[in-house]
Amino acid sequence: MSTPFQLSAENQERFKIIIGRYPNRRAAMLPILHLIQEQQGYISPEAEEYAARELEVPVVEVREVVSFYSMLSTAPPGRHHIKVCNSLSCWVCGSSGITEHLRKRLGVEPGETTSDGEISWEVVPDCLGACELAPMIQLDGINQGLLTPEKLDALLAEICPALLNHKKGDQ
Repeated sequence: MSTPFQLSAENQERFKIIIGRYPNRRAAMLPILHLIQEQQGYISPEAEEYAARELEVPVVEVREVVSFYSMLSTAPPGRHHIKVCNSLSCWVCGSSGITEHLRKRLGVEPGETTSDGEISWEVVPDCLGACELAPMIQLDGINQGLLTPEKLDALLAEICPALLNHKKGDQ
């Protein structure tokens, strides 16, 4: 049996402030889900149930919102998280090559986490707001751009050298 989700004492206070800003509890769903994800790193089924109960909505409505927005995750992230921008600018400048390179280097598909829990990654269709850096990624929330496979390998070597060295021989 899973443990019920609970906000920390500090986040319960933040929850009250957020709820107070909206005349309808349902309207606070996105800020509350962001708060939950900030605390937990992702939105678990237990957290969805918590949000539904506190917002007084059916859990299916919470799941619909969580599954719709790419910035909300339903899986625990790796210690390091990579978002590959796949907006038009990044795609034209080669983001598909960056995606393939990550797939080979990490040995996992987008939306997955490496077996050691070090790196998770995803391809996001939304623009990450740095078109001048295309193709670009966000690594732990920091924009990294004008990427080539070599520059990407250097970034990966900084955060997880053992993983990169292991996968290098798999090319």
